[in-house]
Amino acid sequence: MRDVLDLDRYPLEAPDSAAYAALVTTCRRDLAANGMYNLDGFVRPNAIEQAAAELRPRSASASYTHQRSHNVYFLDRVDGLAADHPALRRFDTINHTLCDDQIADTLIHRIYEWQPLVAFLARTMGQPQLYLMADPLARVNVMEYRDGEALNWHFDRSCYTTTLLIQAPLAGGEFEYCSDLRTETDPNYDGVAAALGGTGRPVQVNPLAPGTLNVFAGKNTLHRVSPVRGARSRLVAVYSYYDRPDVQFSDRERLGFYGRTTPVAPA
Repeated sequence: MRDVLDLDRYPLEAPDSAAYAALVTTCRRDLAANGMYNLDGFVRPNAIEQAAAELRPRSASASYTHQRSHNVYFLDRVDGLAADHPALRRFDTINHTLCDDQIADTLIHRIYEWQPLVAFLARTMGQPQLYLMADPLARVNVMEYRDGEALNWHFDRSCYTTTLLIQAPLAGGEFEYCSDLRTETDPNYDGVAAALGGTGRPVQVNPLAPGTLNVFAGKNTLHRVSPVRGARSRLVAVYSYYDRPDVQFSDRERLGFYGRTTPVAPA
C-alpha cells in the first residue's frame, strides 16, 4: 500500500513503533477535544486522482439518486415535540450513490479492507476490535454531490463516521458542524432549534482536501455538507465499520438508501 498511502507520515504498518503510538495519541486527543480528527494527505495525490478517475464514469452512469426531505433526526415524529417545533424543521438532501457491489474492484474498496487501517481506527476509537460491515451494498458507499446538491443538517446514528474525500468541488461542499449540541441524557431541542435558525452556537467548518481521511463523532454533533457550487462535483467515500461482526441493513433500509435490496449480478 505504500504506493497508495503515505505510510511514512502515517506508519500504520508499524503498530509497535513510537511513531504509531504518538499518532494514536494525537488522534484520540483531537477526537476528544474537537469531535474529529483528520489524516491530511493519507492517500497520495496520484492515487486519489486515480480513484476519482475510476469512480466518475461509474457514478455518471450507474449511481442511485437518493433524494429526501427530512428533519435532523430522520424521524417522522419525536416524542414530546410538537410537529411544528423548530427543531423539526425539514431540509432537502440529494446525492448520487454507488454501492459497494459496484466498486468492489476499485482502489477505494481496497483501502477499506486493508487490515492495518481497521486496526488503527479501532485503537483511535478506543475499541478492542472493529469489523468490516457484512452488508454487500452498504460496506462502502461513494457519494457524489453535484451543482446545487447537499447533505443537509442531521445527527448520525452511529458514534463514529469514517470518510475519505476523493474529489473536492470548485466551491461549496464544505463540511459544517456544531459540536456536542446534545448528550445522551439531554436532547437540547431548543439548542438544536437555535442552531438551525442561525441564532445558536456558531457553525464551524472543517476544510478537507482530496486524500484526507476523516473520523467524526457525529451522533451528538449537528452537521451537514453545504450545497456544491460549480461544474466539479464532490466525491466522498463512506467507510462502515462496526464493533460487532455481521452487521447488515434491513431490506427496508436498503430500499430507502439505494433503491434496491440485492447486489447487482456480476457482469
